[in-house]
Amino acid sequence: MKFSELKQNKWFRFISNKYVLILVLFIVWMIFFDANSYLIHRELDNEIDGLEDNAEFYQNEINTDKSFIEKMKDSNEMEKFAREKYYLKKENEDIYIIEHEDSIKKEEKR
Repeated sequence: MKFSELKQNKWFRFISNKYVLILVLFIVWMIFFDANSYLIHRELDNEIDGLEDNAEFYQNEINTDKSFIEKMKDSNEMEKFAREKYYLKKENEDIYIIEHEDSIKKEEKR
């Protein structure tokens, strides 16, 4: 195909139009090279989604802690928690910890 025949092709004329070339260069620049490119926007959107997930997780943790604090305002609940978690006891009281075989951590075999 000769160059003169190529010039007559309507697709070649369309693509070689200076406005189309400028538009294509502008689009490529905006997608890949610009400071506000599509790729950077996509990365930032993914980061925002991750941060929103973290915010939701921590809000659930805050709500759990608030309910726990509310529960600990009762002295009976606080005593029960201290006895179960930290093995605290009253004076003249003995505590016996009974561990079942399934609750004991087994050592790893080497």
